[in-house]
Amino acid sequence: MIWWAGTLTMALGQIGNFLAYTAAPAVLVTPLGALGIPFGSVLASYLLKENLNFLGKLGCLLSCVGSVVLIIHAPKSETITSQAELEEKLTNPVFLSYLCMVLLLLILLIFWVAPVHGNKNIMVYIGICSLLGSFTVPCTKAIGLVAQDAFASSPSNSRATYLCLTLLAVLGSSILIQFRYINKALETFDSCVFSAVYYVTFTTLVLLATAILFQEWTKVGAVDFLAMACGFTTISAGVVLIQLFKEFKVSVRELNKMMEKTE
Repeated sequence: MIWWAGTLTMALGQIGNFLAYTAAPAVLVTPLGALGIPFGSVLASYLLKENLNFLGKLGCLLSCVGSVVLIIHAPKSETITSQAELEEKLTNPVFLSYLCMVLLLLILLIFWVAPVHGNKNIMVYIGICSLLGSFTVPCTKAIGLVAQDAFASSPSNSRATYLCLTLLAVLGSSILIQFRYINKALETFDSCVFSAVYYVTFTTLVLLATAILFQEWTKVGAVDFLAMACGFTTISAGVVLIQLFKEFKVSVRELNKMMEKTE
């Protein structure tokens, strides 16, 4: 019963994540995905009686503060609102060049590097999953833009249907490959280290891909850009504190004792 409840909750969360990409800029939605880590840690400390030390609580606070900064300074409007604009962006030479570079790196990592060094270096599996995010998140957002036209009854929308099916195929393939290598990484490396490093790497590459495709940064001023960079850095620092130092037995009382000894 508990397993089914957890699976259903995760499915609802993924549906909500998909809807968020269709309603808000990816530059805002992707980093805010980190909020699941502090909220999950707090719930686990109360419901499952897991240890949440001082550094973990500080990480939760940093993640929430960074998220607020991102929400305030993120782009307030979409740069693509129609299928024609989406097709124009997808055929942009800069974006196509970026995708070719990503594909070459993925082929190199999957067929040559991973079989030899995958179990020795955590960045191999993280690199594969993060690079696949260059397809997953843009496809998710693009599907939200063309889905309404694709399933309309008008025969003139066959082009939108083909585009939607292509994006669904790319999205499904990238998700399946990510699951495979995430499982490989969790079997070999510590899950806390993987989660922290994976979040930072995945989010950075996804933001780069969506910035090239959707050009959401064109409406962001210098002050907002700097504030968003600081917000993302703050969230990343919070995630690292929560995940990497959860086994450390640190409390405010112990820190005060350490300070007294140094004095």
